[in-house]
Amino acid sequence: MSFGEFQLHPDLLKGVKELGFTRPTPIQSDAIPAAMTGRDVLACAMTGSGKTMAFLLPILHRLLEQRRRGTRGTRALIMTPTRELAAQILEELNAVAVHTPVTAAAIFGGVGMAPQEHAFRSGVDILVATPGRLLDHLRHPYASLAGINVLVLDEADRMLDMGFLPDIKRVLKYLPAKRQTLFFSATMPKPILELTREMLHNPATINLERKAAPAVGITQAVYPVGQELKSALLLALLQRNLMREALVFTRTKHRANRLWTFLTKHGVSAARIHGNRSQAQRTDALAGFKSGAYRVLVATDIAARGIDVEALGHVVNFDVPRAPEDYIHRVGRTARAEAVGEAYTFAAPDEADDLRAIERAVGKPLPRVTLPDFDYNAKPTTKLERPIAERLAEHRARRATERARSEEKAIRRPAAPKQTAPQSESAQRGPSPYHEGAAPSGEGPKRRRRRRRR
Repeated sequence: MSFGEFQLHPDLLKGVKELGFTRPTPIQSDAIPAAMTGRDVLACAMTGSGKTMAFLLPILHRLLEQRRRGTRGTRALIMTPTRELAAQILEELNAVAVHTPVTAAAIFGGVGMAPQEHAFRSGVDILVATPGRLLDHLRHPYASLAGINVLVLDEADRMLDMGFLPDIKRVLKYLPAKRQTLFFSATMPKPILELTREMLHNPATINLERKAAPAVGITQAVYPVGQELKSALLLALLQRNLMREALVFTRTKHRANRLWTFLTKHGVSAARIHGNRSQAQRTDALAGFKSGAYRVLVATDIAARGIDVEALGHVVNFDVPRAPEDYIHRVGRTARAEAVGEAYTFAAPDEADDLRAIERAVGKPLPRVTLPDFDYNAKPTTKLERPIAERLAEHRARRATERARSEEKAIRRPAAPKQTAPQSESAQRGPSPYHEGAAPSGEGPKRRRRRRRR
């Protein structure tokens, strides 16, 4: 099957060809025809399956037809869970629509609202937005979604995980009831299924019974290694050129920072991306990794569904994900669009339960491998992360020291001078002019003497 069989607008087919897409992926083959007819779509699609084009191409085709009839204004809304994913979708949209007049803008936090306000006021054709920042704009009269006739919810289960379900329901109140809705989710937990019943009308269901699993082109392996030696193992794989570049996922922001410091100290060009980094820093890190300026990108799960790097060879689970779904999304950053890639998981003894849950989810045991000539019994020179009990004890000790210093300062502080009781208002004014012995206002001494004689 070819993209030409979808009867897409010629300008879109030209963009598709220039991007190097020769034939549609399975999710595109299933979703595009249904979406082209105007039906609602409910698709269970794994990350890396090509689902972004599965909803972009029908939307762009529809908008071009409406433009030909003279219709203008914002008519499509795509909601995503993260800034990175919103930026990625906008990038893909601009690339495939390069030969069309369609305009689009991304609406997400971490950056100024003024350019986004301009996008609302100018009426760009498509908005790609995260729920929170979109609601920030909808509080103002310039932001209107009254003309929306296509809504896309991408990575719906991730939005549920991030607590965006109430925000999504608030956004729906601003949308016309009559619209086409395209709903994409890697998994279908109960709250998501309930949401689909509220939003969708007689949808075309795609791959709904398929169990979420990594893409077939991913070679998966587990490196059993102690927590304290994970950094050294990663460095050894890089130094031996067994990985030319790698997207490395850690469990926490603190561990991401410490691993980044370790790698850069040992001469590895690395960047980091997590929730405490500013939007400018996150954008720079991702752009640098894509361009090859950074060999390693250390990330928390905030990036698991928002990074699309062409021909990414390796994904490393530095920490075993606690949820099997997170494992699938992490490793799905490689072997995208039916390419090939490798996913390594560093598993410490205390992560055995999480690893078994992942193996049950993917339906097979993952092969265990070891790195030859690596000393798995070495004593680490530095700790990546101190035990939480140790950090809590240090925090409590610091607070106790601060309290002691405050009490000592209070003792040393000289006592304030004793203040006398304030005078009454009448005492501050002096004797009343009508008090006995006091002359009425304007009375001189002579007149006062005559009054006394009387």
